Amino acid sequence: MSEEVTRRNIKTIKIFWIILLVPVLFIFILFTLISTGNLGFMPSFEELENPNSNLSSEIFTADQQLLGKYYRQNRTVVQFDNLPQNLVNALVATEDIRFSEHSGIDPRGLGRVLFKTILMGKKRSGGGSTITQQLAKNLFPRDTVENRSKISYVANMAITKFKEWVIAVKLERNYTKEEILAMYFNTVPFGSQAYGIKAASRTFFNLPPDSLNLEQSALLVGIVNAPTLYSPVRNPKNSLNRRNKVVLYQMYKYGYITKEVYDSVKTIPLNLNYSVQSHKQGYGTYFREYLRTALTRHKPERENYASYAYSKFQEDSIEWMENPLYGWCNKNNKPNGKPYDIYSDGLKIYTTINYDMQRYAEEAVKEHMGGYLQPLFFKMKKGKSRAPFDWRVTKQEVNKIMYLAMIRSERYRVLKKEAKLDSAQIAKNFRTPTRMTVFSWNGDIDTVMSPMDSILYYKHFLHAGVMSFEPQTGYVRAYVGDIEYEHFKFDNVMLARRQVGSTFKPIIYTMAMMPDGFSPCHQVPNIPVTFEMPEGQDDYTPKFSTGGGLTKYEGKMVSLKFGLAQSMNQISAWVLKQYNPHTAVQLAKKMGIKSEIPEVPSICVGAAEVKLSEMVGAYGTFINKGVYVEPIFVTRIEDKNGNIISTFKPKKNEVISEGTAFRMITLMQGVVDGGTSVRLRYQYGFKNEIAGKTGTTNDNSDGWFMGIVPNLVTGVWVGGEERSIRFASGTYGQGASMALPIWALYMQNVYANEKLGISKANFERPEFDDGVETDCDKYYKEHGVSQDVVRDVDIY
Repeated sequence: MSEEVTRRNIKTIKIFWIILLVPVLFIFILFTLISTGNLGFMPSFEELENPNSNLSSEIFTADQQLLGKYYRQNRTVVQFDNLPQNLVNALVATEDIRFSEHSGIDPRGLGRVLFKTILMGKKRSGGGSTITQQLAKNLFPRDTVENRSKISYVANMAITKFKEWVIAVKLERNYTKEEILAMYFNTVPFGSQAYGIKAASRTFFNLPPDSLNLEQSALLVGIVNAPTLYSPVRNPKNSLNRRNKVVLYQMYKYGYITKEVYDSVKTIPLNLNYSVQSHKQGYGTYFREYLRTALTRHKPERENYASYAYSKFQEDSIEWMENPLYGWCNKNNKPNGKPYDIYSDGLKIYTTINYDMQRYAEEAVKEHMGGYLQPLFFKMKKGKSRAPFDWRVTKQEVNKIMYLAMIRSERYRVLKKEAKLDSAQIAKNFRTPTRMTVFSWNGDIDTVMSPMDSILYYKHFLHAGVMSFEPQTGYVRAYVGDIEYEHFKFDNVMLARRQVGSTFKPIIYTMAMMPDGFSPCHQVPNIPVTFEMPEGQDDYTPKFSTGGGLTKYEGKMVSLKFGLAQSMNQISAWVLKQYNPHTAVQLAKKMGIKSEIPEVPSICVGAAEVKLSEMVGAYGTFINKGVYVEPIFVTRIEDKNGNIISTFKPKKNEVISEGTAFRMITLMQGVVDGGTSVRLRYQYGFKNEIAGKTGTTNDNSDGWFMGIVPNLVTGVWVGGEERSIRFASGTYGQGASMALPIWALYMQNVYANEKLGISKANFERPEFDDGVETDCDKYYKEHGVSQDVVRDVDIY
């Protein structure tokens, strides 16, 4: 009997050890297979040290303001020291109260899940995942493959859970508790395109993380469990209940806050300051897009350009070779040999933009274009049969413009390439009214119109571009590509080439202001100037400038200064004829104008098509004592750890003498003091020294203004999308009416902000006197010429 009992006891003991050891052995083998990567991906030690978390790159202004981000996931790293204690307490109390005690896996939490959730079916008893396990899931996401059966699903989930346990333990071995908390907050999604606490606090409250208060911290911690279900925007009631009944209650339960604080805070409403972080919103949208495209350019290859785009290929090739910012990502590699990625590498890009000046420039565009010029244009075009086009444009020309606009649209591309519609079907689609939202200066409008009518509607809007830079440093301080980025994405600063009109005349006059040239006071006849052209071409004679009562000066002797001040075509033609178009074009190139300029006489009245950015840079030569300094947009780029990868400095080139540059400043002061820009004095009240030049192209298609003060050069362009979209009258269509007011409004705010340090001082005179007189009273006395500005021409 005793032997039988003994045998039974031995058998029982064996069964006990088998039951005990087999699962342990199974778990050990499973953990070994998982750890070695035999059951799917398992991060290496290096990957744990440097987890791939898709960090957004940040664009900063020169005054350290965040201007925007580039990202696939809107995530930016925050250090633990910048996390408020309430935020940390809220997370620990809600998600993992024993966080400081366990090593990645919480046995008590697992036991609770096993007995209460699985065996007893209490679904609200809480989860068993620790903060470290949740971090493991965020850093190394679960497989998303579909399972063919419930058994395979359960097996796959079990292996996945074991993987997360293994990764959690490894994370605990490699990081401190504070580092794990910081990594968690940097990786967790909050919805609304916000990844990580920095993006979330900015999105929901427009605050940095260290400024979050108790109720804000509790709200954000409540979101992470289910970003859609507990979204304070989409489901505010759910979000408020989660904040109060779960997060704040758990904080009270575990002693992080008192009963009085809990009762007080739970009565506070959500109080959001919600704004989804978007490339289309905020200041500097056009600048950010220019920067993005410049940084990510690839090396130009001829086969990637159309046969007719050889000049574009040449232009891009020169940029690739000479501009370190152009294609920066593909010119510079990370330590692992791969190119930098602005969407995931967490770069910090420090720009030259000044936040306040950028804001002032955008506000000036909005005030003038939206508050005055556009309503005036609508009024002028109301009831006109071919509006917004000029009345001289034929019906056939309008139809051609509209057809080209249609086939260039994204809608046309989708209908043709993806929907496979033929021309007749596409035309019908464009004539069919549909519900849409269109832009207006008073806010977007929900309406019903055909796509073709929407194209015509958008043609009514006038466009603008502004660029402002410090000529001494080359730093671009403000950059406005157009009136509103979401609806008008074309950049009128760096992409558009428009006829420059009379703003090109100072470059022509510069030839005459050389040391061996003329004085600004030199008088020339205001008579027709004819250029003999090659055989087969008509001779060229610029039209007389007749605006502003200039007809009374026909046939008079006028000074060069007066000629530029009044923008007289005959005087700039006279200057060009003393030299030649080739010399003028070469001078323009030395002053930074890269656009192709034809070597023809009509450049004396501004027939060349040039970028606004090029004109602003060229004008910087005048105030910078004859030295051209290339405008730059970025000063340095750092990696995610703050290490400087690249720095950028402007190129400099001495073009003209200091005396020549000062004489040109003197000439352009005359434009402001008594010429086409005089309204800066009587309308806007500027009393400091200003040099400037307006520009108006044929039929008022383009309006320009270039303004210079001692340490800032700003250029403005205004015009229609098509040259045939314009004011009928020069009263409203000239540069002094279309573009100059934006400069004035911008500079009023710039001067009002004394912290910017933009000088109202007088222009600095050259220390070296090269013998060319700029004081006209003295000049006339020495040369025995009448003191009058103008006099009759004897031969006319």
